[in-house]
Amino acid sequence: MSRPITPRPALAITMGDPAGIGPEVIVKALASPAVWRVCRPVVIGSVPVFRRELRRLRSEFTVTPVTNPLTDDADAAQPAASPTARPTTWPAARRGQLPVCDPLTTPLGRFRRGHSARGPGAASVACIHAAVHLARAGHVAGMVTAPINKEAIHLAGYAYPGHTELLADLTKAKQVGMMLTGGPLKILFVTTHQSLRSVPGALTAARVFRSIRLAHHALRSSFGVARPRIGVAGLNPHAGEHGLFGHEERAVIAPAVRRAARAGIRATGPLPADTLFGAAARGTYDAVVAMYHDQGLIPLKTVAFGRCVNLTVGLPIIRTSVDHGTAYDIAGKTQADPTSLLEAIKLAARLAGGKNRRQA
Repeated sequence: MSRPITPRPALAITMGDPAGIGPEVIVKALASPAVWRVCRPVVIGSVPVFRRELRRLRSEFTVTPVTNPLTDDADAAQPAASPTARPTTWPAARRGQLPVCDPLTTPLGRFRRGHSARGPGAASVACIHAAVHLARAGHVAGMVTAPINKEAIHLAGYAYPGHTELLADLTKAKQVGMMLTGGPLKILFVTTHQSLRSVPGALTAARVFRSIRLAHHALRSSFGVARPRIGVAGLNPHAGEHGLFGHEERAVIAPAVRRAARAGIRATGPLPADTLFGAAARGTYDAVVAMYHDQGLIPLKTVAFGRCVNLTVGLPIIRTSVDHGTAYDIAGKTQADPTSLLEAIKLAARLAGGKNRRQA
């Protein structure tokens, strides 16, 4: 029996902070034929910003403004009743055209590249809102986000520590996690953007267990691993050395691992972080659950810097992102590398294609 032909999924690519490198890496990434072979991208961003960016980069693209297919907020807030009821050809773009759907109700105005400000922060959040609504309504199969600046969105009045929390709020997702993939590693984080001092108090057995379960679910549903093996990192040196260097392993992490085992999840830990990531890179584990931001990102970016992808686990929509920030220091200097965004687009297209095949 022949398989049904799955059309290239439409993906919303959000502008990110226009004062950073987001528009540049988007233009550079979409210049790759590989993107158009796997998806139909539509940029969610400011039309004037991208027209200026195309001129600055001397790109052969021309901006083609596309109309948002959502007609009202009620339609935008609800998931599609049936994916087949939605248009499958939006957005239509010909060779050399860059389709841009502009969600900004007022012009962005002037801003300084390389500096955080209220206007760019508000614009970046507006683009995220629009992409989420398009995904929830079934007009796009997923979203890929360029980097935002936390200070800028705070100046605009949005008190989120990052994309993950904003997306969870917009989609009403109760349990979400940040998984980064790169090279041989897949890492899900129990805590993310908070001070190192605050991490021990933020760790609870329930929170660690939720992270293990999210990693298990992501490996099965997104990456097709039938029986995932998950290594769970300790917090302290040598995983606490039987309480000599800390008690979080005994009091918090080990109970979470035992609970995961009772739920049928193959989780091992707590394990010393200094050897765990090497073991995962060699294939002993399919993913690692890290306790805090730098514990996981240092080994990941050591082996796959610039090629990592951020996948938000637990959302009702597909969302991937780059592994870097707004890079204000090189904004406007034509130095930004689009590789991470390219990888994020490819992963989102692959996940969307897999979802379409399962539905078919």
